[in-house]
Amino acid sequence: MCGDDFKGSALKILFVAPYLPSPPLSGGQRRLEGLIRGLSARHEVSLLCFAESDPGETREYCHQLVTVDFDSRGVAVSRRRLLQLRSLVSIRSFEYRLVRQPDVQVRLDQLLSSNSYDVIQVEFCQMAGHEFPSGNSQRPLLVLDEHNIEYDVIRRTSEGTTAFGRRIYHEINWRKLKREELSVWKRFDGVVVTSDRDERLLKRDDASVRTAVVPNGVDLTSFTPSGAPADPCTLLFVGVMNYFPNTDGVTYFVREVLPAIRAVHPDVRLKIVGMNPPESVKSLADSHIEVTDVVDDPRPYLDSSTVVIVPLRVGGGTRFKILEAMAKGKPIVSTRIGAEGIEAEHDRELLLADDAESFAREVGRLLTDPKLAKRLGRAGRQLAEQRYSWESAVTRLEAFYGELGEL
Repeated sequence: MCGDDFKGSALKILFVAPYLPSPPLSGGQRRLEGLIRGLSARHEVSLLCFAESDPGETREYCHQLVTVDFDSRGVAVSRRRLLQLRSLVSIRSFEYRLVRQPDVQVRLDQLLSSNSYDVIQVEFCQMAGHEFPSGNSQRPLLVLDEHNIEYDVIRRTSEGTTAFGRRIYHEINWRKLKREELSVWKRFDGVVVTSDRDERLLKRDDASVRTAVVPNGVDLTSFTPSGAPADPCTLLFVGVMNYFPNTDGVTYFVREVLPAIRAVHPDVRLKIVGMNPPESVKSLADSHIEVTDVVDDPRPYLDSSTVVIVPLRVGGGTRFKILEAMAKGKPIVSTRIGAEGIEAEHDRELLLADDAESFAREVGRLLTDPKLAKRLGRAGRQLAEQRYSWESAVTRLEAFYGELGEL
């Protein structure tokens, strides 16, 4: 299918992803679920992915679901370090080795031999290491969804890591990942990114790549202001806790920012909510700091919080933790990196601060000024409605398919 036939037509789309979309416990799962659910309302969407548990809810919105067994916890314990060590003496990055699985290629070849797809959308450049159709004008469009510019996240991680061994490892690995990532971009018809910043970075590396910015979104019907009073002096951080940017950010906040807040607000409480917290994060818990593991629903925690904090010093893409807090009408204090890629301005939809003293001061403003907190919360909700619905994200993605189909 090409040209005008692509526009407005019901498409057969195959997603290839590293995990199930539902339940959406991580940011990547939230994006995958939002896009597939939205597309499935008008198109026939199938999914090939790794799975650690029963697909359950994912079956509800996928025309066809094919899974490959993959135990990430087992890999984390028994294989991850070995793969990292091997990658040091290999031309391949650790990320490539982790997800390049023969079983995925077998299932992919079977799907392609028995189905005719209009679009194959691959989530993350690491999954693009598998073999896809090429060189045929009748083949499906190949679209890569870059949740982050992956090499840039690892590069930033290396710059923020003080441990000598880890820094050397990341310095070596991000360069391998960059070479792989740039090679992948050339093999795809188009690349989707989540922010203008990531698009600029990609275009700086290769201006010939066709790109579209498809922002992350939020379910505006599920994430709505509750109207219930928040718990007094309660701060909230939400994020997958085995992800270095989150671990680094929350540790920095507790050690360098929170003491200054407590000096003025001794009753302040912090809730750290997210799956797989490492021991370094669990050890932060005290009588005023609660560390959870995975929770079924983050919305009650958002409802009960006074201020949502995003003290990230490393990262890429756009942060669901900010979009969901905005949709909930909650006041937010973030670093500029934390709010990167989101069209929010300081003192309009949120407060921005990049050093410990400023971050503590901005949190203190919200704890003592309910009118400011309410104003920012209303403006954040309005921005989420105007710019960050899944409906608008899916519409932009469909338009990009049409643009590519004209080639």
